Amino acid sequence: MTDEIARLRLKDAWRECERNLYHMCHALVLLEPVLPMMGHVFELLTDTQIQILDQFILRFTKLQDAIIGHLFPSLLLYLQEQYEDRPLLDKLNRLEKLGYVKNAESWQDIRNIRNKFAHDYPDDEDKNASLINVANTAAEEMFLILIAIEKKLKTDLPSLNFERELSVQYPASWVCLKR
Repeated sequence: MTDEIARLRLKDAWRECERNLYHMCHALVLLEPVLPMMGHVFELLTDTQIQILDQFILRFTKLQDAIIGHLFPSLLLYLQEQYEDRPLLDKLNRLEKLGYVKNAESWQDIRNIRNKFAHDYPDDEDKNASLINVANTAAEEMFLILIAIEKKLKTDLPSLNFERELSVQYPASWVCLKR
C-alpha cells in the first residue's frame, strides 16, 4: 500500500470521528439541563429529550466504533506498523507505547459502556440514568483522546494536514477540559 493511500485512509477515518464527535457533543449540550441524569428525571424525559438522548447514544456508539475500527488501524497503517491482523488489545498497547493513547485499558471500559447500550432496561430508570452518566464521562475521555492524537500528529507528523483543527462545542459539565 502506498503512503498516499495510507494518508487518505487516515484522513477519512479522522473526518468520520470528527463528524460523530460533533453530533455527540451537540446532543450532550442539549441534554445539559438534565445531566447528571437521575432515575426520576429519566422517567420524565420529553419526546424531544428522548430523541436527543437517542442521538447521543447513536453517536457515542458510532464514535467509539470509528475510533477503534477505523482511526486506530489507519493510524497504525500510516505509521507503517504491521498490526492489521493483530487483536485489538495489541493495537491499543502499541498505540500506547507510541504515545498516541494514554491508557490502553481505558478503551476496554469505553467498549463495555458501548456494549451496554445494546441492552434496554425499560423498568429500571436508575440503571438507564447511571449508564447515561457513565457514557457522558466516557464521551469526554474519547474527546480528550482525539485531542491528544491530533496534537501528537501535529508534533510528530507536521506534513499530515487534516485541513482544520478539531473543534466542537462540548458540554460545560466536562470539567477536565476547563483550562
